[in-house]
Amino acid sequence: MACLENPLAERTLRDLLPETLTYSLCIFVEKGKEVWVVAGMLAQYLESATDSVLVLDDGKPIGVVGGKEIMENLLKNPTSSLFYGTRVEDIMEANPVTVTDDTKYKNLMTQWQKRGRAYAIIKNEWNHYSAISAKKILEIGMRCKTNLSISDLEKKPRVTFKKDDTMGSIIKSMFENKTRKILLENSNKYLNDRIIIETITEKMRHLKDMDYFLSVPANTIDLEEARVIFDNLTINEVSAMMYDMEHPYVIYKDWVVTPWDICKALLSKEITEYPSISR
Repeated sequence: MACLENPLAERTLRDLLPETLTYSLCIFVEKGKEVWVVAGMLAQYLESATDSVLVLDDGKPIGVVGGKEIMENLLKNPTSSLFYGTRVEDIMEANPVTVTDDTKYKNLMTQWQKRGRAYAIIKNEWNHYSAISAKKILEIGMRCKTNLSISDLEKKPRVTFKKDDTMGSIIKSMFENKTRKILLENSNKYLNDRIIIETITEKMRHLKDMDYFLSVPANTIDLEEARVIFDNLTINEVSAMMYDMEHPYVIYKDWVVTPWDICKALLSKEITEYPSISR
């Protein structure tokens, strides 16, 4: 275990992820594809180490599509024409965050906080691109040595919804509260962008037979459950737990913990040790 001369935030991505920095290959789609294609990919990859889908134009990265873009455009156009007839470049966020192995962790976080999206790409040894997401950063959280625990994290108010709330009101609440996950009141069950997209693509036929999606009540959507824990785990312990979860989301007392909370915690000056690994 090596003491850090500087806080973890000052270290480069190469220092922090010397073995696995480029292991998570980008999921990508070519410019010109319709949105139904990328929606199906997002239903599978949201909340993973790739999280969003990269848009390429003749091999060049030009944008990114994630749950945010689908949710925003559902509010504007909750019909099948969003998925059929609309191209990915029409809804993408242009100019994906691009980093190198020399990028410092604090600079990556600055860009993520500015964009409101924990996703970046890095050129890899195969002359293509790998992805870095909040779940990827859990690898750093797992390895750091710290006494910081869940109770040291920012305590965020729980954003909730009622069973009879409409999808339109729920999606608006996600944007108003800057969260991807929203809890059913008095429960550990939740709804998020991935579940909504999965429902639309797999059960609602991309809204082909529906023109009232925003009026659909939440009680018609299958919810998922956050993991409730009873121990005040350290940052590395909860990081390891969430890394092993397909859809990481943890509740401890009044704290709700997502990979993004770990990303922010790793900026702490109190994290002073990190293992050295030779490549």
